Amino acid sequence: MMWEPEWETLSQDEMETLQLFRLKKLVRRVYERVPFYREKMEEAGVKPEDIRKLEDISLLPFTTKDDLRDNYPYGLFAVPLSEVVRIHSSSGTTGKPTVVGYTRKDLETWANLTARVLTAGGVRREDVVQISFGYGLFTGGFGLHYGAEKLGATVIPISSGNTTRQVMIMKDYGTTVLICTPSYALYLAETLEEMGLDPEDLKLRVGLFGAEPWTDRMRREIEERLGIDATDNYGLSEVIGPGVSGECLEAKSGLHIFEDHFIPEVVDPSTGNPLSLGEKGELVITTLTKEALPLIRYRTRDITYLYREPCPCGRTLIKMAKPSGRTDDMLIVRGVNVFPSQVEEALLEVKGTSPHFQLVVDRRGYLDELEVWVEVSEEMFFDSMKKQRELVERIREKISSVLGINVKVKLVEPGTLGRTEGKAKRVVDRRELS
Repeated sequence: MMWEPEWETLSQDEMETLQLFRLKKLVRRVYERVPFYREKMEEAGVKPEDIRKLEDISLLPFTTKDDLRDNYPYGLFAVPLSEVVRIHSSSGTTGKPTVVGYTRKDLETWANLTARVLTAGGVRREDVVQISFGYGLFTGGFGLHYGAEKLGATVIPISSGNTTRQVMIMKDYGTTVLICTPSYALYLAETLEEMGLDPEDLKLRVGLFGAEPWTDRMRREIEERLGIDATDNYGLSEVIGPGVSGECLEAKSGLHIFEDHFIPEVVDPSTGNPLSLGEKGELVITTLTKEALPLIRYRTRDITYLYREPCPCGRTLIKMAKPSGRTDDMLIVRGVNVFPSQVEEALLEVKGTSPHFQLVVDRRGYLDELEVWVEVSEEMFFDSMKKQRELVERIREKISSVLGINVKVKLVEPGTLGRTEGKAKRVVDRRELS
């Protein structure tokens, strides 16, 4: 099923005609209304009339998160504040928060886009949707909340925290759809087991997970332990929040990007040069329909690639691969790029481990050292030293072969590593503290 089939099944020619029309309109609008963009375009020697075909988007300057912070709080808005009816922002943990605004039309667009994501993920009007994302300034909770209401589903806005209560409500209220981060889904599964319950005690049937990278192996573990079908969805607050793209239940293979609202590109993270379909790099997004905070060529820092293929769901939209990491959570250890998702993929192939881990990077003298802390089952942790050493060696060999560098491995007891309702903290870089 589709929420807006007339838009989700356009031919490529029809879509590109629509995109060009909206791109020209967008460029003219920001040039006239946003001093920042006018200055950036003049510096780049480009004017609105220079955009004659879709490929001309490469003439336009990039926008970065630093640009949003430098124009904090409202400097990039294209409408007066009197027309903004909602404000969201990032947490600001690495500097000033990025502030995003929405007009009434933006909120309607957002609800329709998240309704598309939910429909693609198997959500129906008859469902009971439990949203375990935090509400407030974070966009995840509200965005999917209004999409679910748009569908006519019953929404439980439980927010994050109090995991035992989450399970109780899931059971008592007959929740059929779970929305949260994938790492929290596994934490819920752990809690379910600790409470002596199993998936048959619940009515859960589908889960939509996002906000952090995760692998297909992790998907299979979530599906097995919660007894559900799990799909991925993608968005970021600066662009709109959730609603940029989502997997369909039929294929569970790549995320359909809603091209009528966003133009996606993939560029080389180092040079900014455009890459071809199928080449992995940094995702760049131009918003085509946002009124309050339109963005041109926004560098998301997410690593992925784009491709087109016929899909059994019938959507003709371009697909993006599940993000494999971010340019800003990428570690460089002894000249090698390391993404936490690579370690996760390796661990899930080693029996006796769990997907709960941390990468601890330190510097000994002039050399970097990477140690992977891995939670193991209780039986394994209290097993013989010989078996533990054998497990450590298997993990070390597996991770080292994937990363191409030698690593140390430390086994820790179940529940040792911090659990969170938000994004899992995968990296501790002690090099920055010395």
